[in-house]
Amino acid sequence: MSDSNNAFFNRANDLIQLANKQNQDKEVKTGEVSASFMYALARYNAWFGSTSFQSQEQMQSKKQEMLDYYVEEYKKMLENNLDDYIEHFDHYRSTQK
Repeated sequence: MSDSNNAFFNRANDLIQLANKQNQDKEVKTGEVSASFMYALARYNAWFGSTSFQSQEQMQSKKQEMLDYYVEEYKKMLENNLDDYIEHFDHYRSTQK
């Protein structure tokens, strides 16, 4: 695995560890952590997308293109991870609290 792949997965794992830490709070439901995580990602991607434009009009003209890109990429990542969990279901579930 290349250094850039390692860095990619290390960043993702750091975020997952934060979500797992939040899941340890007995007052917080797992679904709430997931919803916050998705909101944060959407907010971050909206900001990140805005950085390549000089005006509101430019960003508006590319809104659908950005939506299509992010939705398609998320769908691919989610599908790959669902497939992985299905394939290794017993192992993953046995290692969870």
